Amino acid sequence: MRTPSQQTQYDVVVVGLGPTGLTMATLLGRRGLSVLVLEREPEFYGMARAVYTDDEALRVFQTAGVADEIHADMNVDSAVQWIKADGTLLVQFRQSQRPLSWPVTNFLYQPYLENRLEELLARYPHVEVRRGREVVSFAQDNDGVTVVHAGSTGSGYGTRAAVIEEATESVRASFLVGADGGRSVVRTSLGIDMTGKSYPERWLVVDLAAKDGVDAFRHLPYFDFVCDPDMPTVSCPQPRGHHRFEFALEDDDDKDEFESDETVRHLMARYVDPDEVVVIRRLVYTFNAVVADRWREGRILLAGDAAHMTPQFIGQGMNAGVRDADNLSWKLQAILEHGADLKILDSYEAERRPHAKAMIDLSVFNKSLVSVKNPTIARARDAALWTALRTPGVGAWVRRAGMKPKPRFRKGAYVGMPRRVRGIEGTLAPQPLVRRYDGRPVRLDDALGIGWSVIGIGTDPREALGADLATWSRVEPSYATLYDFGARPQGAPGDGRRRAGLVDLEDNSGSFVRWLRRHGVRQGAVVVLRPDKFVFGTSGSDTTALTQALVAQLGLAPSAGVPTPRELAQVG
Repeated sequence: MRTPSQQTQYDVVVVGLGPTGLTMATLLGRRGLSVLVLEREPEFYGMARAVYTDDEALRVFQTAGVADEIHADMNVDSAVQWIKADGTLLVQFRQSQRPLSWPVTNFLYQPYLENRLEELLARYPHVEVRRGREVVSFAQDNDGVTVVHAGSTGSGYGTRAAVIEEATESVRASFLVGADGGRSVVRTSLGIDMTGKSYPERWLVVDLAAKDGVDAFRHLPYFDFVCDPDMPTVSCPQPRGHHRFEFALEDDDDKDEFESDETVRHLMARYVDPDEVVVIRRLVYTFNAVVADRWREGRILLAGDAAHMTPQFIGQGMNAGVRDADNLSWKLQAILEHGADLKILDSYEAERRPHAKAMIDLSVFNKSLVSVKNPTIARARDAALWTALRTPGVGAWVRRAGMKPKPRFRKGAYVGMPRRVRGIEGTLAPQPLVRRYDGRPVRLDDALGIGWSVIGIGTDPREALGADLATWSRVEPSYATLYDFGARPQGAPGDGRRRAGLVDLEDNSGSFVRWLRRHGVRQGAVVVLRPDKFVFGTSGSDTTALTQALVAQLGLAPSAGVPTPRELAQVG
């Protein structure tokens, strides 16, 4: 790690302390980079916005070293269902399998999540959080970004906070990441527009908490899309006695009337006893489905809602920002510490935009189905769903939410080897529980670590790499041997002793090895995972192409003797 100099030099300045900024700062901190986080609000917002996270995002939090702590405060493995106004079930999504070692369905209360993430940031002395700081200007050159920030009055949520000019400071960073939400100062200062659609339909969100000693929500165990033409409604369970309702309004409904105590109480009474709950928030809102026209300008990058805004109807807005942070953090480290070329940042938008846009499109589609208000169209929708669920193959696909966009990059648009026919390059690897040499179970990523991973299937990958080990050492990978269940070698005393520097694992569920076999990767192969656990490439016994791809894709200098930025900093 390179610490800030006397001139307040940082590796990265992150603007915004929402879920995206918190995840970004945590990942960068765990990767050893010096970070300054600027948040214009002097105090935590304290209101729930996001309500859901999935197994992919939890795997990112695992990389960040915080997953177990935040997952302890989530409502896990709930069914998600569409129901009619009378409670008749239309569709139920149930996913109990855990291919990434985490539940697919997790409902959260955002203040718990954000408070815990901010608390856990304190473990990194090289990550500095400054609240009540507004970015007023920035400028970049070939070597970095100068960021000017000033004191800010709160609370400015939804409005621009006043700036205290006399409290202005200037810092220098190698990179600037704007994770400052839909009204991003970073994006607007760059003059970057957002393309998409803003929807005029209004919804009333009501956040509730059960009164002390009252079990107010036991009769609402699952996440419900209530497909009621008279008033489409969303009912969302949350941890520790919290619950959210969202009600679709008519065009002529008065905002102030629907946010009033009387109306909120009337709407709630259909689902809960109003005397058993406390209303924490009520707010009429509209939503956007838009994507920034570009996500990068030189050393300045956008992430989260600053880059894309996802409607709330599949709960993927926060998760999209978490994925951004995962994708971007390891690439910044690769540049700052491993000598990678700045050009790898071109892959950030190329990899993330298609997936983020697909999530936005799916959310809009779900909104259009859930919020049908015409009774005739609603009956046609119900009939179509009934038919789909009883069609062989289609019904099972719908029940397991097969329409959700897969974590798989577009061909030719990612950092990694070209995807073969039936290949896994550019695809997120599964994460099973694996067995260590001492018989203890461990999640695969925890065994491999948070950097690059070079895995030999039943073999020591270092033997295959041979003289290329010096090149691979530049990205500081972990080396691992993964055996199929029951396939560890046996022999005479002294045989099979642990090899220094090698992670020794057994796939006792067989799921990882089966996944490889389905895609033509066999015993003796070498599989390389990027730090975000997407597959960089695979090879047989000849790993020359793998090494050549690493050098070319990261833009590494051709000579292994060229010092990395980290080595130069240590010399200095």
